[in-house]
Amino acid sequence: MNTSERLAPPPSGAEAEVATELNLEEAIAYAVALHRQRRLDPAEALYRRILEVAPEHPDVLHFLGVLTNQKGRPDEAIALIEQAIAMVPDFPDFHNNLGNILALAGRLDEAERHYRRVLELRLETPDTLSNLATLCRAQDRFGEAEALLNTALSIAPDHLKSLNNFGLLCDQLERHDDAIGYYSRAISLMPQHADGHHLLGALYFTQGRLQEAADVYRHWMEVMPDHPTPRHMYAACSGIDVPVRAADDYVERTFDLFAESFEQQLQQKLSYRAPELVAEASARVLPAPCHALDVLDAGCGTGLCGPLFKPWARRMVGVDLSSGMLQKATGKACYDELIKAELTSWIAAHPVQFDLIVSADTLCYFGSLAEPIQAAARALRGGGVLTFSVEATDESIADEGHKINPHGRYSHTVGHIEACLRASGFERCSIDSAILRTENGKPVEGLVVVARKPQN
Repeated sequence: MNTSERLAPPPSGAEAEVATELNLEEAIAYAVALHRQRRLDPAEALYRRILEVAPEHPDVLHFLGVLTNQKGRPDEAIALIEQAIAMVPDFPDFHNNLGNILALAGRLDEAERHYRRVLELRLETPDTLSNLATLCRAQDRFGEAEALLNTALSIAPDHLKSLNNFGLLCDQLERHDDAIGYYSRAISLMPQHADGHHLLGALYFTQGRLQEAADVYRHWMEVMPDHPTPRHMYAACSGIDVPVRAADDYVERTFDLFAESFEQQLQQKLSYRAPELVAEASARVLPAPCHALDVLDAGCGTGLCGPLFKPWARRMVGVDLSSGMLQKATGKACYDELIKAELTSWIAAHPVQFDLIVSADTLCYFGSLAEPIQAAARALRGGGVLTFSVEATDESIADEGHKINPHGRYSHTVGHIEACLRASGFERCSIDSAILRTENGKPVEGLVVVARKPQN
């Protein structure tokens, strides 16, 4: 197909704003613009419309692959970019992006082959050297990782990704002073870039150096006063102006940035078990699965609870503040509806609509649980079940029944949970202690709660 051919606009409902016919170049440019605006559904519709006319267009295959990965369909993404590479075997960007997707999918040997192909095609590529170093670090190939990062910095001494990755490597090797040096260098080079601040603060608080962590976040606030993360983390590390719950903009920004690597980080590195624990606890009180319940996944994230609760669901709704997480959740193909909203207000505005509300590791961003539990009681039908997990703390160190921790999440006591359940009219079914995941090599103690709303 040549670029003078005309391409009809996609159907209305896919992207009604395309009011006139486009040629191929115009259509690709428009689809890419939609993609960059994170308007993924219309972008996907237009990419697919282009491929109906030009089925072997390598750029469109590649862009659609990147997009389908963003929407939580990595296998489809890999196949699409492999098709693009078959058309144009020697284009480095195709190999680099495929390497990134394979790495996130845990297919590290395949990812390494594509990263090394980039380096054969384009020798001085600090981004790919840094990506390959991250892969080597994940496989405990620390010497190779250090050599790759030294090469990247010899090419581009101010390469921020390599500086921060070198800090992560040194931190993992317990060369903490070296890590601090790399993070500090990244911050001094580009104070308006968040990663160095975030990593340096995290290094300090994981070592128990809370005043130094608070100083990092205070400086970050001075440099970027509108950024929600340093405000929240300063409160978490200093104990000053602690919010009653994490602010919407903090939660949204944190999880939008985390969406791409969320499942890999939690499942492959942190042994994350909260969704399975919540599902197991729910199964003990629910009827046999028969697709009969209206289910709300409150704080659904990328949809890890979706497949576990689908056997019970007649209808399943997911609510989350993060667009990035919701885009990933679409790939699970479990949800009848995915909604971007603040959790408590949305639940409270939908009374008597659900038979089951599940929430895995979402209420750890709330201090008092009174409001979200009360909202859940309002949204459940009589006999409905609420199941959730939170991080645990002891009454002796949490006078109010909850406290914020230096990592920015809240933990809760059994007594506080019981009081909130009683106040909202719930009957306690069980509150079980469990290990939710590991963090910094240590188990994270949690509580898995099941409660029932009495029949009317």
